[in-house]
Amino acid sequence: MSTLSIAASLDSLDQVAEFVVRLAERAGLPDDACYRLRLAADELATNIVMHGYRGAEGRMAVAGEIGGGRVQVRFEDDAPAFNPRDGMRTPDLKAPLAERGIGGLGVFLALTAVDSFGYERVSGRNVSTLVMHVADSGQMGCHV
Repeated sequence: MSTLSIAASLDSLDQVAEFVVRLAERAGLPDDACYRLRLAADELATNIVMHGYRGAEGRMAVAGEIGGGRVQVRFEDDAPAFNPRDGMRTPDLKAPLAERGIGGLGVFLALTAVDSFGYERVSGRNVSTLVMHVADSGQMGCHV
């Protein structure tokens, strides 16, 4: 298992992206799966910084694991409890932009981009887990 412990700040988001892409490369995820995993990780990390800590100082831990035919990325933070699935609904993408509500699209895209998503509150910490299955597609690489 690889881990990264960083400040929950906008300046740290590039480190999260690099961590996730390196993990996906080691797992041999194809480009499309790598892109989707990075999209989901970027959205979760950004939400932790912007909505979880709301500008206050904080930290987040990112752990990555490869095994059992899957790649797992787990985020942990001490921000107030927030389950990204709560209140999530499929956005009406056919509605004009002016009629769409603000927010929710990024979380929807992130959670539907991965093979599975889990959330739990453990000992006062948010724990969100992203999982991508490693298919034997012969398409090795992760050039995102």
